[in-house]
Amino acid sequence: MSTPHRSPRHRSPSGSALAALLTAVAVCAGDAAARVFPYGPRHRSVNDLGNQFVPFHAHLWDLLHGRAQGGLLFNWQSGYGTSFLPDLGTYLTGPFSVLVAVFPRADIDLAVYVVTVLKTAAAAAAMAWLLRTVHRGPWWAAGLLGASYALCGWSVIEASYNPMWLDGLIAFPLLCLTGEWALRGRRVVLAPLVVAVCWTANFYTAHMATLGAALVLLVRVVLTREGLRTRTAVIARAAGSTVLGIALAAPVLLPLFLSAGQAHPGWVKEFRPVPWADLFARLLPGTYSFSSPAVFVGTGTLLLVAALPFHRTVPLRDRLWWTGLTAAVALSLQWAPTHLAWHLFATPNGSPYRQTFVLAGIAVIAAWTALAGGPPRPTALAAGAGLLAAAALWARTSTLTTTWGYALFAGGLAAAGAAWWALRHRRAALPAAGLLALVLLAQAAATTAFGHKGKLGGLDDYPSWGASHTARAAALAAAEGWPAYRTDPSRPALSGNDPLLLGGEGGAYYSSHTPEVFTRTMAALGAGWTSRGRNVQSIDNPVTDAVFAVGARLRPDGSVLRAEVPPLVTTRPPGAPGTPGAPASYGDSPFANQELLLGARVYEEPLAPGVCRAGTEAHLWAPEYNATARLADGPAYRLNGNAPRNRAALQPMGPSRGASSALVFDAAPPPRWILSCLDRSRLDAAVAALRATAATSVRVGSSGIRADLPAGTTGTAVLSVPAIAGWTCNGRPAASHLGLVAIPLTPGTAQVACSFRPPGLLPGLAVAATSLALLAVTAVRARGSRRRA
Repeated sequence: MSTPHRSPRHRSPSGSALAALLTAVAVCAGDAAARVFPYGPRHRSVNDLGNQFVPFHAHLWDLLHGRAQGGLLFNWQSGYGTSFLPDLGTYLTGPFSVLVAVFPRADIDLAVYVVTVLKTAAAAAAMAWLLRTVHRGPWWAAGLLGASYALCGWSVIEASYNPMWLDGLIAFPLLCLTGEWALRGRRVVLAPLVVAVCWTANFYTAHMATLGAALVLLVRVVLTREGLRTRTAVIARAAGSTVLGIALAAPVLLPLFLSAGQAHPGWVKEFRPVPWADLFARLLPGTYSFSSPAVFVGTGTLLLVAALPFHRTVPLRDRLWWTGLTAAVALSLQWAPTHLAWHLFATPNGSPYRQTFVLAGIAVIAAWTALAGGPPRPTALAAGAGLLAAAALWARTSTLTTTWGYALFAGGLAAAGAAWWALRHRRAALPAAGLLALVLLAQAAATTAFGHKGKLGGLDDYPSWGASHTARAAALAAAEGWPAYRTDPSRPALSGNDPLLLGGEGGAYYSSHTPEVFTRTMAALGAGWTSRGRNVQSIDNPVTDAVFAVGARLRPDGSVLRAEVPPLVTTRPPGAPGTPGAPASYGDSPFANQELLLGARVYEEPLAPGVCRAGTEAHLWAPEYNATARLADGPAYRLNGNAPRNRAALQPMGPSRGASSALVFDAAPPPRWILSCLDRSRLDAAVAALRATAATSVRVGSSGIRADLPAGTTGTAVLSVPAIAGWTCNGRPAASHLGLVAIPLTPGTAQVACSFRPPGLLPGLAVAATSLALLAVTAVRARGSRRRA
């Protein structure tokens, strides 16, 4: 530990490079041990990774290569047209995301994996750089501790399949670095830019990282600055940089926040802290749970943290403050008010301990503080080991502990203790550092592999891009006719966002920003959903296909079903139900709702319960049914109703032959179901009528649409797009026709011109411009101060 160190102003990048290397090796080794993609046959894309994030990155690939339908503001491919800027800001604005563009599109799963590893490695490098900024210390120790932060249990188990959360893992050390600059009165222009990048990359985890960085700065100010005036000046500089940086991100943040308020509500539940035995169990390697904080940061790091209170060569004030901060943040995870503060005052859907990475980061800084006075003495190491042993003993009653986890913990504790003790001897520095690195690599890789075992055993998984994806994408591309008509990937789906993943302009859409008006409208028309309404499925139904201009639909066998449908813009006569001035609303029957939106009667009642007239097509709506149903002479169809999480979609049952085609439920009939019989001749007539009065020409842009109308058209023009906030048509905010965008027509109107702008974009740009002006003034003043100095 007596090795000479460079001053903080001339830090070697060796520590950051070591941290990044160790992190990448550990992650890849753990994935390879679990035999998950790309190292083995097991799927890596569990839950939202395969259902949301891979498809969104595929859409980003299309945008960057000029192949997407839509642009940065609007997405024509999902949910029959929806806002894209909020999704971009939530999932894709991290600086690493654009790297997917250098991969072939068919390797999108590999691209997302590489981005994930690079993000984790970048977090390690950023933490190592921060540590050597806080105070001097061996570069290799900073590298080890930086890697232990990036390889914390939260990172390798939870954030690894939520790639945008890893932006928060990177943000915490970067935001702490801006606090160091404020402490020293440096980088007054760069600091707000760093904050802006962090908040733009992922505002959710950036909020948590900002709170954590504020706590770290508070301790640093107390320990390194004296006098109220001096301390206040530091805090004011840091607060100013943070506010300016967040303001620079306002063009993304304001639309995102407004969109979240208009989204279909997710699962709301009350926070309940976990037993302390579970919390202590998560200090051990080789544990898995999404409902408890994965605090594991490597036994070598934990031993330094536990030894810090007893490490007498570190000043008492430093020991008290850093130990107290680590303990306080750990306690805050278990108290409901602070839990809500960490999570923007809303208990999250899913993992309730998403702020755990901040605790891991603070623990690593505390461990680095323990090295400020050299390696802990044997007495301090023994006391720290005793604390960790007591925690492990307490955890024995937890169901989360495993034999392998205890073995890795005990072996790692013994090896780490010996290594930190040996570092007091100069000749043992290299072997001791190597031993610490091996302990970290083994424990982190094992935790990574164990996490895969838990995720694959308890969560849905989705296949990586393969022959089925390629075949479906090729069929959709061959059937493409946009904007004359839509092409829908249909059901059964490979993911919740097949239009983004495979192509087309379908009705499926899964996002944290799924609009309430879209979910409500699609449910009224018979759509199914999962994720309590945020993952809306496409409706396989010829009536809704006519309404939404779906002229080509992919069938389960890979063929394409084509149909003559109206264009994207149709008209309704004056006084039609649902148009402005003639209000109407959806009822309980999706079949009646479809007819109301179509403007014609096309369904018949069954001749007898469960029997449609021969020559009609039977359609079943049983939203709570969770089994198979069939016509007596037809194939069985699976309905996936499991309220409130899942809602079964309206299901086409096939052509009826009369009494021989009676409806059969293969399980107990649901309490609520309707069988209705579609008359194709009526539907064909209704479609012909809509086409006769529809737009004669439609031109679609990245975030707008123009349509020419027949001469003398009156009534209401209807755009087959959900009526989400942000549409302006013919110079006025768009109206709504039963959940779709509507434009009341005045006499002589020959054209409809609609454009979409996400609510909050203009105010966000104004806020950013103001912040940029203030930043420019700050830069000029700083330059003047340097010249005078």
